[in-house]
This record gives sequence, C-alpha cells and structure tokens, in this order.
Amino acid sequence: MTDELLTISAFARQVGLTPSALRFYDDCGLLRPASVDEQNGYRYYSPAQEARAALLRDLREIDLPLADVRVVLDEGAAAGVAVVQAHLRTVEGKADAARRATARILASLPAVPYECAVTLGGAELASAIRQVAAAAASTDEFPALACVFFELGEDEVTVVATDRYRLSVRKLQPVSFAGYPRNLLVRAAELTTLARWVGGAAEVRLETGPAGTALVVDGESRVVPVVDEEFPAYQSILEGLAPPVCRVVVDRQQLLAALTGETVALDIDSGRVTVTAVESPETPAGELPGGLPGELLGELEGIGAGAVRLGFSASLLAAALSVSVGPDVLLELCAVDRPVVVRSADQGTFTTLVMPVRLDG
Repeated sequence: MTDELLTISAFARQVGLTPSALRFYDDCGLLRPASVDEQNGYRYYSPAQEARAALLRDLREIDLPLADVRVVLDEGAAAGVAVVQAHLRTVEGKADAARRATARILASLPAVPYECAVTLGGAELASAIRQVAAAAASTDEFPALACVFFELGEDEVTVVATDRYRLSVRKLQPVSFAGYPRNLLVRAAELTTLARWVGGAAEVRLETGPAGTALVVDGESRVVPVVDEEFPAYQSILEGLAPPVCRVVVDRQQLLAALTGETVALDIDSGRVTVTAVESPETPAGELPGGLPGELLGELEGIGAGAVRLGFSASLLAAALSVSVGPDVLLELCAVDRPVVVRSADQGTFTTLVMPVRLDG
C-alpha cells in the first residue's frame, strides 16, 4: 500500500517543509497524511497532496494566521483571495508604521551617521534643480513656497516646487539608496547655488540624519540647510487633474517667441495655435509691451485635437516653456479654473502646471 506513497521525510523534502511542520499541520487538520501505519504510526503522503502542501507553505511564509489558512485551503478561490488581500493590506500598514518608527529611532541616536542616503547622477540632479526651482516663489511671504521639496525613496526621487500659480515636478532614478524614505524642504535660492557645484560631478550623494543634511561629491561635503515648514499637498493637485479637452504638440521656441506682453490668449483648434495680445486689468490699453489688445502675436501649426481658448500670464507660461527640454512641447488644456499641463516631449520625467487667467476680467 505504501509503494506509491512518500514517507514524511521524502514528502517534506519534496514540498519544502520540515517533518515536524507536517506533523503539526496534521494535528491542526490542515494537511492529513494519505495513510498512517496502524502498527508504528508512520505517516505517508501522496504526490497528489503536493499542491496543497506548497500552498500551505507559502501561506505560512507570509505569516497568515492558521484560521485564515484554513479558509484559503478549504473555502474556495474567492474567499481565499479576499483573505490574502486583506492580510496584505494589514502587513503593508504595519510595515509603514515600522518604517516611520524606525526613522524616529534612528534620528534620536547620535551614533547613526545618516538616516537616509541617496546617490544621484550629478548632471541629472543639477538639471532637476534648474527646472523645478524656477517654479518656487521669489518672496518669503509663505516660506515653504520659496523652497524645493524632495521626496527621497528607494525607487524614485521626486523634486517639486510651486508658487501657487505654477507647479513643477521632476522624477529621478537613484543610483543607490540606503536607509529609510525621507522628505526634505530646501530653499530654492540656496539649492540653485549648490546645483552649479554638483552639475559637473558624475555622482552626488545626498545624506540626511541627526547631524543634518549634506551633499557629498568626491569626498567633499557641503551643508544643505533644511527648512522646517509644511509643503502643500501637491499629489492631491496632480491626482485631481481633470481630463483635458484639448491636447496639442507645438514648436517650443516658436510659442515662446510669441509670448510677449503681460497677458496673451491662446486659441487652439485641431492643432492650430493662435496667440493674441490681451489687455491686462493692471495695464492701460495700448501700453502692452507685446502689442495692442487683439494684436496677433503668432500662429503656430501643431499636432493635436480639440478646441479651447484660454488666457495666460505671458511670463508664467514662458517660464514653464523655458525650462522644458527639446524642440517640442505638449500642452494639455481644460478650462480657465483648471491648471494647464506642460510636458516636455523629450523628457517625460518633467511636468509643469500653469494656471490660466480669465479673459473676461
């Protein structure tokens, strides 16, 4: 009878469990042997039980409680999926809490040299600072808005700045990462000065911890003053973007050249972009540096779909175009109360949002 069956030791090796674990699961009723010798009590298992044993092994590998293991094994696929997904959410929540607590613990231990250290390409970091810092506020009325916000993560470093009228975001891929995710807020003016230093380096290491924050290039370290302010929840802005009613790709330099004056109107229809001067409420008629109200400033042929007419501060839109990369730029437009998304056709990791202005005063 036992010729086609496996001993407990052989079955254990086959499925990656120990004999003691198999005895335990027998006692729990989760994995009964196919046969038990009545004289000596030896357990024997069938090859047909390997799939159940492997699933049981994996479920215990993720620390699923035995009561939930029983559901997965015996109550059908739908119930099993629900149990495993709920367990995963619980584990992820505990992991996040553990990371936050660990970061606090490490920050309180002066012997720890850094809490987070990320290595980036020097040219990439300098480019990101140049692009993003342009969207920071030029005054300290709201200190956080005069800063650049860094989200340091193992898979991605996000660099953000906003003055409430523009929002620029650049994503960078770390060369290496150690420690735990951290967020930093650094004054844009100080960061721009440091960017000139790191731009020529092959790699730059950003370290932050109990002793402070610093950029390190080839063994030379420079302090990065961190601002203790709360940065706006930029993610909610990005997630709240409405689908565009119009998308168009145009020549970046041609559009930039047409943005003279204080306020301009962009009339877009099936890829054709017409730029005209608009009278600004703050500027008397006829005194616009770029032309009289209604004067044609430029006509551009683009590629796109949809039609819309929106007004812009010429300087704000020009600033967004100036820090973009490549000959073309993609505009995604919606409505006067929704930000316009400006994307670089040659650099998908950089995005700028610009608020339109009303044309009816």
